[in-house]
Amino acid sequence: MSESISAAFPYTHRFVTVRGSRMAYVDEGHGDPIVFLHGNPTSSYLWRNIIPHVVGLGRCIALDLIGMGHSDKPDIGYRFADHAHYLADFLEALGLDRITLVTHDWGTALGFDWMGRHPERVRAVVFMEGVLVPVDRWDRFPAEGREVIQNLRTPGVGEAMILDDNVFIERLLPGTVVRRLTPDEMAHYRAPYHERAARRPMLAWPREIPIEGEPADVAAIVAGNLAALQRSQVPKLLFTAEPGLLTRGELVAWCRAHLPALGVVPLGQGLHYIQEDHPHAIGRALADWIRRL
Repeated sequence: MSESISAAFPYTHRFVTVRGSRMAYVDEGHGDPIVFLHGNPTSSYLWRNIIPHVVGLGRCIALDLIGMGHSDKPDIGYRFADHAHYLADFLEALGLDRITLVTHDWGTALGFDWMGRHPERVRAVVFMEGVLVPVDRWDRFPAEGREVIQNLRTPGVGEAMILDDNVFIERLLPGTVVRRLTPDEMAHYRAPYHERAARRPMLAWPREIPIEGEPADVAAIVAGNLAALQRSQVPKLLFTAEPGLLTRGELVAWCRAHLPALGVVPLGQGLHYIQEDHPHAIGRALADWIRRL
């Protein structure tokens, strides 16, 4: 990683009102929209070093999911369905069409879900370290994260970990980046979650991971996403890292074999938040791919 990875966020947030709450987003460039979707516990900040590579190729929109980043934090459950409704209304409010979706973590499941309901409005889709498949058994969940997720899903224990100790920001995020995040970067990631109540979205997300059929509605959605993706001829691009966390060798091989119109870009060493280890490699490959669409 010889190139500099900047901690600066050189963009101004804009706001649109969705379901009575303001959602924050970055809006840079012109042309067909390139929509960046983050997951837990990040925000549009995750894409700060990638957007400059593609800003000349389209209208780059990086939103903060409801309750996250600079978006408002309404009194909702922050379940997958809540985020899906807010995302759908956000995209409607901006009137976006011919969208290239660039997704990570829960942003992948949200993006695939929206694409399944609006296939005619998606030009292409990019995904990395995303929630792709339901986990049929706990022993198939990555061993290094299994106990943590089980604890986060345990009433009382999870609340202490997230609401009191802020472990997603303080331990899980930096622990799945290969390099050491700088104090400035950590300050950006901490900023939305200084207050205990503001951390509720980070607690809701691990309880939405579809494991052994629960929660049933999310398991059905994620399985449906994958089935729809196998039928879709929309151009697809998958970024992988070694060893990765959610998207590892067996799943990468399955994607290569079963997803039509798929390109795969290996990035080298990485775990989960690969945008913090390989932003320039992601940005260059993404720009080259978009030029060829």
